[in-house]
Amino acid sequence: KGEIGDSLRNKFASPVIGLPEEEPLFTINQYPVKLLEGFATDSRAILVIKKESENKFEIKENQYASPQNVFHISGNTAVEIVQLLEEHTSEIIRRIKQGEIAESQRINKKALLPTASFKKQFQLSIQVPSNFEQVMRKPNFVWFKKNSISGSSSLLLYQLPLNTIRTSTVSTAILSMRDSIGKYIQGTEPQTYMISETGYTPYFFKSTLDNRLAYETRGTWQLQNDYMSGPFINYTIVDSINKRLVVLEGFCYSPSKEKRDVMHELDAIMHSVHVLKNNTFTPNKK
Repeated sequence: KGEIGDSLRNKFASPVIGLPEEEPLFTINQYPVKLLEGFATDSRAILVIKKESENKFEIKENQYASPQNVFHISGNTAVEIVQLLEEHTSEIIRRIKQGEIAESQRINKKALLPTASFKKQFQLSIQVPSNFEQVMRKPNFVWFKKNSISGSSSLLLYQLPLNTIRTSTVSTAILSMRDSIGKYIQGTEPQTYMISETGYTPYFFKSTLDNRLAYETRGTWQLQNDYMSGPFINYTIVDSINKRLVVLEGFCYSPSKEKRDVMHELDAIMHSVHVLKNNTFTPNKK
């Protein structure tokens, strides 16, 4: 309630970056501390906030269940508690995201697509759930897709020469690269294919994937000459040893349903990537 509740909502229920409509980063359920028992203790992430004489921030792993992170925050006044929240927001969000990705990957492992074919083709491993199917394959490109009642979600995997992007123009080069590859992603009508939506400025970050430098791009795609659109996440991994870029992209089409959880599933799949050695990349093939 009050200042503390406002701070929680501002930090942890703020909109997810890159979605066309506002959806909260996390869904927050608030309970009095005395009710922290039963089903509430089964959550993977719990914030316990108390007014106490000592200002304290502590993380306890698997306190009530496993896997779980319990964040204990206490302070003498609401102002001091909010200050602690402000100081540790990034760490809390990072831990919650890591926990949710790990949980999604655990569920995905129960039924995966066979990996031998694209492990040999791309010299990498990635955990793609068996409810995705391969809908297109080329020498340096593969497209996996999952259809649902509300739409579809897709995963692209491709590789390009290292000099496709330059450090000084990374954002422009990545959008140009994905628009070029988007010609493969065609609609049902003639001359319709995927491009980056220019009405929404994409978000760019330096990131890491499989302990390698990666450029993360979040934005909105649309079909050229059509009205379909949706969000995308693109990770462009710099594999300097093998002189290539490994590109993973997840996007979805879900016009009548919220997209946060769909994109989270794709993000978890992409975070399972592991680039292998002894790559046989041949950049002249298209």
